[in-house]
Amino acid sequence: MFCRSKPTRSTIDAFLGAQQTQNFSYAEVGASRKEAPSAYTVDHNRILLGQGARIFERAKLAIREWKMFDIPWIQLCWPSAPIEPGTTVAVLVSHLGFWSLNAARIIYTIEESGPINKFGFAYGTLPNHAERGEERFSVEFNLLNQSVTYGLYAFSQPNTLARLAYPLTRSLQKRFAQDSRTAMKNAVQERSDLTIGRVS
Repeated sequence: MFCRSKPTRSTIDAFLGAQQTQNFSYAEVGASRKEAPSAYTVDHNRILLGQGARIFERAKLAIREWKMFDIPWIQLCWPSAPIEPGTTVAVLVSHLGFWSLNAARIIYTIEESGPINKFGFAYGTLPNHAERGEERFSVEFNLLNQSVTYGLYAFSQPNTLARLAYPLTRSLQKRFAQDSRTAMKNAVQERSDLTIGRVS
């Protein structure tokens, strides 16, 4: 959904309500659990957030609060949405001179224990989205070396309108991946600073 001006809260809520009954816009729902289908463009991005169990707990909380969307040109509608299958959200994007609303629904969540503890979720696109595909957001805690990482794994194809401006679409996807990594790094660091403040 494209808008000439920033949509109001009521417009966004109506948009989300209409998306609740929509099916996913692609066939390979859940494929990000293992391997992306060959017909899609794949993006895999990771960043080291820090070391140790406390950093992992902060990273998990940041995922629950959708902190990976704390990006100036993007708004998640809404950050209070629960991280659970079936939750529908919209991503409001500010472009050059217009706005777009893109709908997605959480497909599955991740909470695994083992040599590498994992936490996160994946959502898939609904018909009112510029892309078709799936994106997984997760944090991992490697018990062997104590590293905590944030990862984005996505496969996508452009919808009709996005296909007309595919170079721009790809640049926005890459920009989002970079800014999302920075947002998670900042979120974990801010919580670390708050903890230090309480101790002192």
